[in-house]
Amino acid sequence: MQFNEQSLWSGDNNWDGDYKTGDHGFGSYRNFGELGVHFEPPVQHSDAVSAASDYKRSLDLLTGIYHLTFHQGGTLYKREAFASHPDQVMVFRYTASKKGRLSGHITLWSAQGARAKINAAADGLTFTGIMPNQLKYAAKAVIKTVGGQVIKPTTGSNGADSVLRFKDCQSITIYLDARTNYKPDYTAGWRGADPLPVIEKELHAAREKTYSQLRTAHIKDFSALAADARIQFGQTAPAVLALPTDKRKEKYAAGGQDPDLEQLVFQYGRYLLISCSRPGGLPANLQGLWNNSNTPAWASDYHNNINIQMNYWGAESTGLSACQIPLIDFILAQAEPCRIATRKAFGVKTRGWTARTSQSIFGGNGWEWNIPSSAWYAQHVYEHWAFTMDKTYLKDTAYPMVKEICNFWEDRLKERPDGLLVVPNGWSPEHGPREDGVMMDQQLVWDLFQNYLDMARALNIDKDYQIKIADMQRRLAPNKIGSWGQLQEWQEDKDDPNDQHRHTSHLFAVYPGRQISPTKTPKLAKAAIISLRSRSGNYGKNKNTKFTVESTIGDSRRSWTWPWRCALWARLGDGNKAGIMIRGLLKYNMFDNLFATHPPFQIDGNLGITGAMAEMLLQSQTGEINLLPALPDSWKPAGYFIGLKARGGFTVDCTWKNGKVTHYKIYAKNSQKVKLRINGKLQEIMSIAQK
Repeated sequence: MQFNEQSLWSGDNNWDGDYKTGDHGFGSYRNFGELGVHFEPPVQHSDAVSAASDYKRSLDLLTGIYHLTFHQGGTLYKREAFASHPDQVMVFRYTASKKGRLSGHITLWSAQGARAKINAAADGLTFTGIMPNQLKYAAKAVIKTVGGQVIKPTTGSNGADSVLRFKDCQSITIYLDARTNYKPDYTAGWRGADPLPVIEKELHAAREKTYSQLRTAHIKDFSALAADARIQFGQTAPAVLALPTDKRKEKYAAGGQDPDLEQLVFQYGRYLLISCSRPGGLPANLQGLWNNSNTPAWASDYHNNINIQMNYWGAESTGLSACQIPLIDFILAQAEPCRIATRKAFGVKTRGWTARTSQSIFGGNGWEWNIPSSAWYAQHVYEHWAFTMDKTYLKDTAYPMVKEICNFWEDRLKERPDGLLVVPNGWSPEHGPREDGVMMDQQLVWDLFQNYLDMARALNIDKDYQIKIADMQRRLAPNKIGSWGQLQEWQEDKDDPNDQHRHTSHLFAVYPGRQISPTKTPKLAKAAIISLRSRSGNYGKNKNTKFTVESTIGDSRRSWTWPWRCALWARLGDGNKAGIMIRGLLKYNMFDNLFATHPPFQIDGNLGITGAMAEMLLQSQTGEINLLPALPDSWKPAGYFIGLKARGGFTVDCTWKNGKVTHYKIYAKNSQKVKLRINGKLQEIMSIAQK
């Protein structure tokens, strides 16, 4: 089993410059190691010659537990594994229905090779090491058995042949822990306490508990998040439901109907975010926790020109607000090195900060400057408040951070001769030249200013600065509609109707922004539809062709393009096209284990599609709660959702039939008035006070 820990990174502290991804420079996320469990055939029993049967392997997304069962020689073998957040250990359990059937050995291997020192002792296997950047790391595996015995370990040169043997057991349980001395603190040099003593303490506490106690605590912790939100629509045929996931995926890719598979994709994204982004830890990076390389694509870093943001699109709306806290903590921790790098690049008197496109956990900024990245980060800081209504968080964390980012843009914006303000020297990722007033930049700053104003008004502070920000927002060069009805990507009307570029950067104002909507700005929404059709190969020379999953071709088939376009179509009210994007992701950019492929593997597709699917069922960005804004025809016959969230601190349950809402409940901490759009009509209701 290959395993990771979030903070095993190479690279230098506070790096600022080229994208050097080796031991020094910017660095990269690294593979931690492997735990090996090697089974020997029980030669004294019939299992040794009989074939295995009834082999079943599964992952329970509501409990976070992996299961494997098979029969061999009249014996039932079971395996379970889980990573426990409350006990901070990985647990692997192997059992046989008959005594004495489990013999073999375990190994522990560091992916950092000779840098690690391996030790074998009676209680387990350990490796420790120090990276070239002086980051300390350690891992330890210990074993518990029922029946049989654990044999005194042997150790070869540098521990390379270290093994821990077990013999004639009925069950074995392995506890694995791994840590570094990383500390998310610029002033502490990003280093903290030695990892091994912490590991020893955690493993000792885990071994003092029964397997049942560990398992129960894990399930209670995990399912409290996983079961908080559910969606249901349609019924998959029993014959299809009985197939393994890879076979179901094949049938679905060929055009088959499998609503349960679509729901699985939604819940799988939530499972992955719960598994890799918890308070006290680091946020999800490009491969999440599942990177298995020392030279991963794009350093498995924090890419802030959409990727890290997409990872968190489903956090607030699907009831995983706590999972977004690591992103906010990361932004806070990186702020000081980003201030220093920003002053170096833009002048010593520059207020506030921004970042380069790639960021590391050691305050590192690599590759090109993504100047509006701070404004995009501010959206997530704002959204956590908008969904939770946590006044303490707003006052102490969100407001000061967003105001400081506004300071940067107050100084950065350029006034044109016509009095309008533009973002200078911008780039529409990853498309076109650098120039003033790129529409995505304009939209990001508009969004930043609106978020600031909402927070300042909620706190009723800084009235003079509110006036200044509101004036700058009003003077931002606006969105434009071009000669063929498109939403322009640049200030000049130079968009190509046959351009099928993967990015849809100039549609940020539709999603995840909130500047453009069918109800508030219908003309701009219509222009956005034309631009989105163009990027999907459904305009220009293909204007009159049918919009299908197959018609989205070439560069647009990426793990992260499908979720963004799914969310865009949802915001624009077209459920069928949003549904086609779900099908495209499953057909073209998912492996058989449902990991999303960019290519290569990248986690943002998995995490992003969860947020996009939530937008099809519930929206709240325009000051009202909109139920079922973008149902595909295939979802309309009947369905429900439970526990989706709306801005304003609301929790929403909804049931529908034939595309119409038949029942709903809207909860909040206190009963209050809510604007509700239901079955095409806008009305005002009172929410239910949560008990």
